Amino acid sequence: MKYLLVLIVVAIAIGIWRSKRRVADSSRPSARPATALSKPQAMVECAHCGLHLPKADAVSNAQGQLFCSAEHRRLAARSPSDR
Repeated sequence: MKYLLVLIVVAIAIGIWRSKRRVADSSRPSARPATALSKPQAMVECAHCGLHLPKADAVSNAQGQLFCSAEHRRLAARSPSDR
C-alpha cells in the first residue's frame, strides 16, 4: 500500500511538471520561425576549377563568368587556355 501511494504521488508530480513545461514552451517564442528557414539557393559552377557553390557567394568577371574566388577569377583572366 505504501508503494502504491508513492507511485501515485510521483505520477501526479510528473503530470504537474509536464503541464507547466508545456505552458512555458507554448508561451515562449521560437528561436527561428518556420518561415525564416533557409531557402534553397541556386548553385553555380566555378569557371576555373569546377567547384559548385551558392550563386550569392560567387565572384563574376566582366564577361559574366562565375568563379569561386577572386584568385580564380584572376588566374582565368591571365591564362584562359591553361584550364
